[in-house]
Amino acid sequence: MSIPEITPAEFVERRDRGEALTLLDVREDWELAVASVPGVLHIPMGHVADRLAELEREREVVVMCRSGRRSLEVAKFLQQNGFRAVNLAGGILAWSHDLDATIPTY
Repeated sequence: MSIPEITPAEFVERRDRGEALTLLDVREDWELAVASVPGVLHIPMGHVADRLAELEREREVVVMCRSGRRSLEVAKFLQQNGFRAVNLAGGILAWSHDLDATIPTY
């Protein structure tokens, strides 16, 4: 199964156009305390399966983590469970590098 990816810049462009997107951050609580972006739904990776009801099936889910590896696994899981899911390429590291250097990297 091939999981589509979008860059942080593509996500912001699509969100700003008014597309119905959910940005799902699957990092741990401590990671969000270090670096985060506004407007995310936070469900740590290990809790996603138990919290699927919090996601709207009619919205595309853009999954993010630190670098893109965990989010890719979660995006695969969501697709297998009937969601339209894409991976945020490069995660919060790419967001910091490409869009907002004030976001710390770790």
